[in-house]
Amino acid sequence: MQHDRFQAYAGALVADALAMPVHWYYDRAALDRDYGRLEGYLAPKNPHPDSILWRSRYSPPTPDADILHEQAAYWGQPGVHYHQFLAAGENTLNFQLARLLYRQVTAAGRYDADAWLSAYIDFMRTPGRHRDTYVEECHRGFFTRLVEGIPPRLCGIEDQHIGGLASVPALFAALPEMPLADLRAIVAVHVALTHRHPRVLKAADTLVCLLDRMAAGAPLRSAIESHAADWIATERLTHWSQEDDREVVGRRLSPACYIDKAFPAALHLAWKYHDDFTAGITANARVGGDNCHRGAVVGSLLGLALGVPTHWLEGLKDPPERVPKTPPTP
Repeated sequence: MQHDRFQAYAGALVADALAMPVHWYYDRAALDRDYGRLEGYLAPKNPHPDSILWRSRYSPPTPDADILHEQAAYWGQPGVHYHQFLAAGENTLNFQLARLLYRQVTAAGRYDADAWLSAYIDFMRTPGRHRDTYVEECHRGFFTRLVEGIPPRLCGIEDQHIGGLASVPALFAALPEMPLADLRAIVAVHVALTHRHPRVLKAADTLVCLLDRMAAGAPLRSAIESHAADWIATERLTHWSQEDDREVVGRRLSPACYIDKAFPAALHLAWKYHDDFTAGITANARVGGDNCHRGAVVGSLLGLALGVPTHWLEGLKDPPERVPKTPPTP
């Protein structure tokens, strides 16, 4: 039985929005104190005990590289929540970009890297488009290189963070069905526009292979066994599923953003909660660290396998619309 590809995109958005208020919490006691069990969408609040914005800097070399806009005033200050102005159920920046990509690709019926870059550059340069205080290194690096005169297609940096996977479920859901080789090639081109690190590109390729196999009807665990064994062994997945989530993603695997640990951590959570969407995205949020971007993996795999419960979609600040796909031009 084939699965609904839209559910992969929807699941990623839901997982991100649930994790948003506890994004980059590493002190789990503080996470529990500030937000409890995370049984629904919550708004972020200051102070954020693990915020590193106090030591973050970005000085755009020209006005055309200014992508912080009104948020620049909060950089360098202690305790500032990365997403302080977002509402409960709202998506973080990388997933807002994923929404933009989904709408563009479904409207066109195909992926066009140059059209995407034009939309991306306009979005990031326009004040007030996303209201998110934190802007990841990949975007800062892209715009620094862009104003140096580097062609847009070559402005991606070797960013090794799992945030590079945020748009993969959206692109997968938006594209018309096609041979897997063609799908993999498109995903590689797209991710490399901002993340040229080979391990991120490999993880993106693995994720889209998992999604494609599952869309054709493969169970989640079977897909992981077939396509992700070089990221995490089945024996470990089976054993770790019996352990506490915060023990596995905390001691055995780092909860941080670096792809070599973050991607296996996401696969572990998807494997363990293969039959329970809500438990899986909640576990992902509650282990802290880069839970928003791990949500691209956990939410998309569980969403595609199980379908996203209606109440999670309706609770999003901007519920995603299932856009009719435009037939691709010959």
